[in-house]
Amino acid sequence: MTAVADFFEDVSAVVWGPFVLIPLLFGVGLVLTVRLRGLQFRKLGVALRLGLITRRDEGAEDGDVSQFQALTTALAATVGTGNIVGVATAIAIGGPGALFWMWVTGLVGMASKYTEAFLGVYYRRTDAAGEKSGGPQYYLRRGIRGPLGAILALFFTIAAIIASFGIGNIAQGNSIATNLDRSFGIEPWVTGLVLSLFALLVLVGGIKSIGRVTAGFVPVMIVFYVAGALFILATNVTELPAALALVFTDAFTGTAATGGFIGSTIIIAVQLGAARGMFSNESGMGSAAIAAAAAKTSHPVRQGLVSMTQTFIDTIIVVSCTGLVIITTGAWDLGEDNAATMTGTAFASGLPGGWGHYVVTIALVMFASSTILGWAYYGERCVERLVGRGGVMPYRIIFSVVVYLGCTVSLDAVWNFSDVMNGLMAIPNLIGLLLLSGLVARETKRYLDNDPRLTATTEEVRAFAPHAFADDDDALPRR
Repeated sequence: MTAVADFFEDVSAVVWGPFVLIPLLFGVGLVLTVRLRGLQFRKLGVALRLGLITRRDEGAEDGDVSQFQALTTALAATVGTGNIVGVATAIAIGGPGALFWMWVTGLVGMASKYTEAFLGVYYRRTDAAGEKSGGPQYYLRRGIRGPLGAILALFFTIAAIIASFGIGNIAQGNSIATNLDRSFGIEPWVTGLVLSLFALLVLVGGIKSIGRVTAGFVPVMIVFYVAGALFILATNVTELPAALALVFTDAFTGTAATGGFIGSTIIIAVQLGAARGMFSNESGMGSAAIAAAAAKTSHPVRQGLVSMTQTFIDTIIVVSCTGLVIITTGAWDLGEDNAATMTGTAFASGLPGGWGHYVVTIALVMFASSTILGWAYYGERCVERLVGRGGVMPYRIIFSVVVYLGCTVSLDAVWNFSDVMNGLMAIPNLIGLLLLSGLVARETKRYLDNDPRLTATTEEVRAFAPHAFADDDDALPRR
């Protein structure tokens, strides 16, 4: 297993290195930001209102879940261990400056998230069970003509199925079981049995069941964690200006050694910030487009904007809370060896009574549990695309069994393996986003020229955008 772990670590270093995914992530995000004329900044307010306050597209019946449920399903998959352990690892190795590059990744990633969600809805299809199915496995094939689109779609589909068992299953289950054992003495096999049965019960009901669970669960878990972090930041408010200054200066100068911290360079800060940033918010990976495709919406632009807020919530809110708590409490200089417990140490020192560690443990359990549900849906949609509807139920059963194995077996290679598979999902999707950006920019401008405040009724949308979706057949519409 050591040799396997070392192999995936080497491959991950190449995939997430300065010559592959990092320039691709930033480059595609910047191109989309320009082509969409800074959409993520211009329309963030109305997008948050539509996603979190209005919550549903009244009159839109073509879909399986509400816009809010599609958003929380995607948030369930993204707000996970990366927001707690991933942020700590980035700062422990790359220094406080890594947080700045996580912000940058999130801001440009919002344009990528919007684009992939738009395409997920635009090219979605209805499967044999009458459910909506969409995502890169569809829009890469249907939107890009010739063998290139077919190859990219197949590559993504296989990588996503494999990744769903890695980052979306074993890694999450292992984190849950390990932390419950350390904090409360609960045996891993007990955690595995309960979590496996819970996953199976929810997954059997499909996206409607997942949507109902995540709509009630995800807001609670985010508010619970963020409230604890904000309390710590409020009690350490005098340290906040210096912490923010450290983030911005170290992003461009590197970080000198202090305490257990061994120092870092700018390139390490950029690399760790970008890798863990995408690991956390999944912008550009294509996964959120699968959840977006299930939404009841009158136009792809509306769901694209709602889905875009997922990256804002994940990175600008949750990741920022974790990073600033770690920096203001001084936990960041404990060193790389303490990265796994760094967030817990920061919360324990920042909250009264010494119970901060339990807050982090409970939050991690909630985050990781929801991630399992979100990624199970991503995996089953890709299985449906690859082998048909008949493969969905066997996948759900196998996925639930693997949850138990993830809780009871320690696999050091899983995290490096997950990094590799996430990267392999992102590469074909980012290429597709670039090739299809013209369609997205054109249709986005057309829609927003008619409905800039996103207040149009479904009937009004149908009047000025009668061809909002690609035909539900195998034809390849114009790009």
